[in-house]
Amino acid sequence: MNVWMRPKIRVLNRKYSSRLVGIVWASLTLMAGCDTDDLLIAVPEAPLAADVDATRIINADQEPNNWLAHGRTYDEQRYSPLTQITVENVADLGLDWLYAFETRRGMEATPIVVDGVIYVSGSWSRIYALRAVTGELLWEYDPRVPPGWAINVCCDVVNRGVAVWKGRVYFGTLDGRLIALDAQSGRLEWSVQTTPTDKPYSITGAPRIVKGKVIIGNGGAEFGVRGFVTAYDAATGERAWRFYTTPGNPGQARLKIPRWPWQPLPGKAASGGRSAAAEPFGIRWPMTPTWTCCTLA
Repeated sequence: MNVWMRPKIRVLNRKYSSRLVGIVWASLTLMAGCDTDDLLIAVPEAPLAADVDATRIINADQEPNNWLAHGRTYDEQRYSPLTQITVENVADLGLDWLYAFETRRGMEATPIVVDGVIYVSGSWSRIYALRAVTGELLWEYDPRVPPGWAINVCCDVVNRGVAVWKGRVYFGTLDGRLIALDAQSGRLEWSVQTTPTDKPYSITGAPRIVKGKVIIGNGGAEFGVRGFVTAYDAATGERAWRFYTTPGNPGQARLKIPRWPWQPLPGKAASGGRSAAAEPFGIRWPMTPTWTCCTLA
C-alpha cells in the first residue's frame, strides 16, 4: 500500500483506540476483583475525521474557521467571513509554523481545513494531512504517478486540491485516476481509472462532491483528447454517469465556428467605411450569429 507514516507521529485509528481503552479498563477492574455489575464504563466514540456533507457545506458561514470545500462553498466565492484579522492588525501577523514539502515542483492547491486538520495536495498528486495548530504531519499518501507521464501535461506536475466527504479524502492523479482515502489514517479506500491510458489525458483539477457523487474532469485538450466529466459514487467508486464536452462521435467530430456577417451602418460605405460610433468600423453586428462547420483534423 502506497501510504507512508513517519514512526514518530504514527497514530492509532481513534475509532479503535477508544474501544481499546474500554477493554483495558475493564480488564484492570476484573484483575482488581471489582464487581463489574456495579461499574458503568462509558467510552465515547471519537468524532469522524473530515465528517463533511452537503449540510455543512451549505451552512459553511456558521463555521468560518473551517474551509470545507474547494472555493469554501458550493458557489465557490472563496470569501472568508472571518473578522479577527483587520486592516489595523494585519501588519502584526508573523510566522507561527511552516511545513517544508519535499519538492521543488509546482504547488497550486487550496488547502481544505476541517476540524483542526489541513488536507492538501502537492506535486505528483501527493496528499498530506497536517495538524492545523502545529503543522505536524499526520499522514502522507503517494499514488506513485509514473514520472514519464509528465510529458502529457502542459504546465508542470501540479495538483489543485482535494475534496472531503463523510470521512474520506478524494483527489485526482496526474495519470487520470480518482482515489478515495480514509481521512483518519490515509489508508486507500478505492481507486478507479477515469481516463484512457493510451491517450495523453491528465487530471490536475480538484474534484467536487454533490449529493454523494464525486465529479471529476480531465485535461489534455491541447494534445487532442476528447474531454469529459464523470461522476462516481463516493462510497463505492462506481461510475454513475459521464458527459462528453465534445458531442457526437469523436471519429466524425465537427467543430461549429461562428461566421459574423456584417452590415454597414446607414450612410457608411460598404467597403472600408469607418465610424467613431459605439459600433466599431461602421459595422452592425447581428444579435445572433450564423454558423458554419468544418471537420476536425
